[in-house]
Amino acid sequence: MRIVIAGAGEVGTHLAKMLASEDHEIILIDIEEERLKPIESSIDVLTYTSSATSIRTLQDILQKKTDLFIAVTHWEDTNITSSILAKRFGVIKTIARIDNLEYLEHSTSEFFKSLGVDSLIYPELIAAREVLGLLHETGTTEFMEFSGGKLAMFVQKLDEKAPIINKSLEEIALTNKTDKYRAVAIKRNDKTIIPRGNEQFMVGDLVYVISTHEGIDEMMATSGKENFEAKSIMILGGSRIGKHVALYMQKTCEVKLIDSDPKRCEALAETLYNTLIINGDCRDIDLLEREGISKMDAFVAVTGNSETNILSCLLAKKMGVKRTIAEVENMEYINLAENSGIDTIINKKISAASRIFRHTSNPNVTQVRYMTGTDAEVLEFIVPPGAKITKGTLRGIDFPKDAIVGGGTRDGVPFIATGDTIIKANDKVVVFTLPSAYEKISKFFT
Repeated sequence: MRIVIAGAGEVGTHLAKMLASEDHEIILIDIEEERLKPIESSIDVLTYTSSATSIRTLQDILQKKTDLFIAVTHWEDTNITSSILAKRFGVIKTIARIDNLEYLEHSTSEFFKSLGVDSLIYPELIAAREVLGLLHETGTTEFMEFSGGKLAMFVQKLDEKAPIINKSLEEIALTNKTDKYRAVAIKRNDKTIIPRGNEQFMVGDLVYVISTHEGIDEMMATSGKENFEAKSIMILGGSRIGKHVALYMQKTCEVKLIDSDPKRCEALAETLYNTLIINGDCRDIDLLEREGISKMDAFVAVTGNSETNILSCLLAKKMGVKRTIAEVENMEYINLAENSGIDTIINKKISAASRIFRHTSNPNVTQVRYMTGTDAEVLEFIVPPGAKITKGTLRGIDFPKDAIVGGGTRDGVPFIATGDTIIKANDKVVVFTLPSAYEKISKFFT
């Protein structure tokens, strides 16, 4: 595909790196040359130093057929305007980053489509919904639903109490025969493994599991985890993510939100009627203790500073908080934070890039998710008639070793896949894949 990205900020740069590795032709536009220089020298992209709304620049770039225009500058009006112009110049599909919740209402989004903006994306809202999902599924470090919740992926960190430590998949299968869940990957240190029968689980492993709704409790017991209801939550940072989380959770929980900006606190207090807003230094340990951090069920750190978020979550964990979630936007800190004891790391550019990335994938892909801290991805495919994956059992069709089918739904009924499973046309299937296998698995679904 030929793809133009407007904006070389965090989201745009991350997208460019992801898409360049998929053999797409990438053109990156930014008004600041200093942002483009390091990108141009490290990845195979063509760069333009210009405003994304420059008619002359867009005419020059878009005179050649372009499949996708992605506007992710820091300015909402620039993103919308440039997308509208790009559509007028013949781009097949346009995506604009926004920061106004009203624009996502159905009637408004339809209005934008009539103007030429095919899809709107709000990174902070996507990240906030991830946090809410994790506060609901408190026994997992990452969570993603498929097929309307009939299947889900859970990511669990194993500690020394987990019953499956030092046991292989084959050994576990003998004592826990189930067709309700399946381990599809293990992240160990910096390596992601597609497990086979003799693979043993170790302390510190992050295990990726596909499960039906009925298999969740059994899966949790197998890994030594449990869900609990979070009734009290402390949020550090009144960012858009913090605001969205508080707005939803204040309906059923005791919520405290701390922010260092007095004006932002005043604005939040006008919206968050059932949340206690506290103006104070997020790094003040005495303040956190006075506000009862040790009595909280969950602690969510979403300030604009990754270091503050990591350190405050470590403090919260040390003081007995059951569930800690940190926003870490510095990519170099993610593995460090994951291995330090924090329960979950969120990264809004990875979340937004995953949402955008599905527009560049096989047309039969309905969902894409890049997993935080790994280059692996999870995809949901609709199986077309005659696809290669329907030609025999999963064991018999030579499915790539660096990928695995976790499960799927057939006529709305969920199933967990095994080597003997035969995939049929119109099934929805969930595939976990490493980058080395992406092109190979795509051929199985065309």
